[in-house]
Amino acid sequence: MRARRVHRRSRLVERARADRRRYQHLLEAIALVALVAGCGGGGGSAGPTITVAPALTYHLGGFTPSKPVAAGKPTRVSFTIVQPDGKPLTQFKRGPGPHTGVHLIIVRRDLAVIIHHHPPIGADGRISDTVTFPEPGPYKVVVDVYPKTTGPITNFQEFSSIRVAGAYHPQALPPLKTTQIVDGYRFTLKAIPHLRAIDPAFLDFTVTTPSGAPATFTPWYGALAHAIFFRKGSLAYFHTHVCAPGAVGCTSIFAGASVTGTSATPGRLKVGVLVPVSGTWRLFLQCKLDGHILTAPFTLQVR
Repeated sequence: MRARRVHRRSRLVERARADRRRYQHLLEAIALVALVAGCGGGGGSAGPTITVAPALTYHLGGFTPSKPVAAGKPTRVSFTIVQPDGKPLTQFKRGPGPHTGVHLIIVRRDLAVIIHHHPPIGADGRISDTVTFPEPGPYKVVVDVYPKTTGPITNFQEFSSIRVAGAYHPQALPPLKTTQIVDGYRFTLKAIPHLRAIDPAFLDFTVTTPSGAPATFTPWYGALAHAIFFRKGSLAYFHTHVCAPGAVGCTSIFAGASVTGTSATPGRLKVGVLVPVSGTWRLFLQCKLDGHILTAPFTLQVR
């Protein structure tokens, strides 16, 4: 019994010593944190704090409108693209290709309405455009930017939102119809595609006039057609171009894969696709025919 008592006391002494060592280490750690916090700035009665500066990134500045707008009336949409150094971006890639500086793409949350403009850019970098929203509801704004820089950033997107006042009645996304008729022009997807995320593919379309003749495409902002993709729900975004043979600056390359569409003959479009995630996607195929910009929507399933 005596040996057991001595053994128990020894264990208690060792445990107490270990507890003191842990407590001492804890005090040292607290002191170190306090020292770092004190060096990081911030004082006052609440004690020292660590101040972390925000990441230096591009962002939209002075975006308007900031309040709900009316449907059916012209609305001024205006903003600047602020660089990481805080100055407005004023230099953009322009020229014969589709990279005219900025794509302003606005889509309603249910994907029933899309607006696609290439807004004018002021010398001070202020971007302003007039937009008429046809129906009430929440809209996502995509600012697709092509800066004229020498660094690794060649293209990026910034986002905002606009609320159009009035009762919002979301429309269910219709299933795929391989033929869409827009203002008498017939857009036909030749085969039901089997698309996979992050897997480049091409869709073949035929486009005919109201008389049934193959349509002649007129270059619009450097491309014969624009293919704009939005994902149902998340509104993830993707954009490619259909280019004439030998077109300068008309390319669509993502993650090292070329998905540039082509059109070598009237009435035929080969559209590139490379969406980042699976789900239900809405393709808005836009082209200029007889002086009019037409949009043919198609619902696509991506595995």
